[in-house]
Amino acid sequence: MSATALPRQADPYKDLLVIDSRAPRFNQLVVSAGAAIAVFTGFWPLLTLLGAQLAVSVLFGRQYCLPCVFYFTVVQPRFGEGELEDSRAPRFANIIGTVFLGAATLAYIGGFPTVGAVLGGIVAALAGLATTTGVCVGCEVYRIIAKLRGIKGGHVEKVDLEQLGAEAKENLVVLFTHPLCSDCQDVKPKLEKEGRHVLTVDVSKRKDLAKKYGVSVVPLAFSVGTDGRVLARL
Repeated sequence: MSATALPRQADPYKDLLVIDSRAPRFNQLVVSAGAAIAVFTGFWPLLTLLGAQLAVSVLFGRQYCLPCVFYFTVVQPRFGEGELEDSRAPRFANIIGTVFLGAATLAYIGGFPTVGAVLGGIVAALAGLATTTGVCVGCEVYRIIAKLRGIKGGHVEKVDLEQLGAEAKENLVVLFTHPLCSDCQDVKPKLEKEGRHVLTVDVSKRKDLAKKYGVSVVPLAFSVGTDGRVLARL
């Protein structure tokens, strides 16, 4: 019996800035199970296959990630789309997984099976943690790096109110958002309840402004004075 496909907010192969949060966890389940089997059985080529699969998906896209394709084709239509999230964090986690699995393969080839088993075990453990708890260590590393980049390279002292199409007002907040960002939908009403005037900038339409102001993650909000000077990063 075929299931009726439930509607999606985001096309998994076109809306690449976001991803169904369940898709990375499904992929992590496959990686965790495969890595654990490889370590316990000693069949290390399986680690090579897992690493190659992650590398191909990172380099060429989700349509080449077999667990992702299975999820989007079989699982998602039956159970619906999960919460959307920024796709860059899980992608960075896949890069880390690729590096560890590649290092494990080289260790086995080089005659250091214990080292290979340890590296493969780390992948199995971290991917399993992400699957069962939602805590993705690689994703958290990405977010830390993104914040550091925001402090160092994305520091903003002043915004051009005229370019943004904003009027000079007291309690003005410039909010960078994306239409498929779930968290973004909650931020504006919260700020407005605080009595702030909120100007939203859709980074999917104004990539020039996102680049100009160093927006690496959304939502991102600046409290702005009437002269355009940034008073605080919220």
